[in-house]
Amino acid sequence: MTIEKGKPWGIEVARPPDLQLADSDQVVAHLLTADVGEPVAPTRGDLHRTIGARPLGDRLLLVEFPIDLLRVRLDNEREAIAVAHVTAQSPRWGGGWWRGPVLMVMNAQFLGDWHVVSRGHPNDGRAESVEWGSEFGLRERWEARRRLPTGGHVPHPAIETRSFRERSWTFDRSLDICIDGCRVGRARSLQIVVEPDAAVVYG
Repeated sequence: MTIEKGKPWGIEVARPPDLQLADSDQVVAHLLTADVGEPVAPTRGDLHRTIGARPLGDRLLLVEFPIDLLRVRLDNEREAIAVAHVTAQSPRWGGGWWRGPVLMVMNAQFLGDWHVVSRGHPNDGRAESVEWGSEFGLRERWEARRRLPTGGHVPHPAIETRSFRERSWTFDRSLDICIDGCRVGRARSLQIVVEPDAAVVYG
């Protein structure tokens, strides 16, 4: 069951003896989908920061956090799983973050140094999307990037934010796609489906 408003998230449990440590979001996703069935604890990355996990050290009691996963489909053929976020932007030679559309789909609250969403939660059964349209100007992008580390945003008609369970995008041209901070190639179409309560991590 996904988190309920006003209810605590996670339960304290004994530290699993075969706990696998994951030092990035990509490693968390890999371990959770590797079909080995071993418990996973993020030690770094945006999911780790979002769940507020403390250093594991030699603690005998940990918190077990249920989380949602994002099932990602690129160009109706390639599939992947994300635990933290998916981004799409123009290739670097086409302006990167500074020109063209920018899409951030968040399961975590953070994207590196940026506090992208504050209302989203990794176990609410939904993802949050933030889109910058091509008409979002250079000055506005600079201001948005300046405010993102503190969670501040620039209200603008070219920025769209939505909460969703399933959503698809078709771009005018192929964009660079990153999943959990790792570039996976380019695509013209993107579909993301939220899989509620699909995994558990420890922290």
